[in-house]
Amino acid sequence: MRSTCDVRYADDSVIGFQYEGEAQRFLQALRERLAHFGLQLHPEKTRLIRFGRYAARNCRERGIRKPETFDFLGFTHCCGRRRNDGGFKIVRLTIKKRMRTTLMAIRETLMRRRHEPIAVVGRWRRQVLQGYLNYHAVPDNLRRLGGLRWEVGRAWRHALMRRSQRNRLSWDRFQRLLRKYLPPCRLLHPHPDARFTVTTSDRSRMR
Repeated sequence: MRSTCDVRYADDSVIGFQYEGEAQRFLQALRERLAHFGLQLHPEKTRLIRFGRYAARNCRERGIRKPETFDFLGFTHCCGRRRNDGGFKIVRLTIKKRMRTTLMAIRETLMRRRHEPIAVVGRWRRQVLQGYLNYHAVPDNLRRLGGLRWEVGRAWRHALMRRSQRNRLSWDRFQRLLRKYLPPCRLLHPHPDARFTVTTSDRSRMR
């Protein structure tokens, strides 16, 4: 007797087109191509949206307040404008739902480990938060990351205050702990246009 298994393919992608008609024809051709192999696109994740430098103008002409956004690789991608010249730019923000999930997991761990030495928990928290920042510290996302950093600090102070009823943690001491064990929230990645214009000689110097 043979056993059967459910196979899933999770190759997510974003494809851009200049004209809506091209996008519609590509989507139809892709559906037909996948159906030939017994596969199909995810009905809830597959959609056509207006996005790019003309998206805001097209939305205003249709009476829509602002262009749609889409989630990809942990970020919500939005249509934005540069401050210096008003030109189009892609704004990437950490997905709120995933950030809340991360914060909830950190809170639960801090409460569970509240009786461990402060230095041990502090090093763990710094490592976790630094890893998160290493991926998400992109332009236009620092305010959202700063909010996460603040909430993590509050959660740690709450856990430390719950160690015992007689425990007292002054604000000055706690600020010293934050400076020691909480990594700063600063930009770690350049804008996409700066990254894509790196020359071969620049890459050689970076190695």
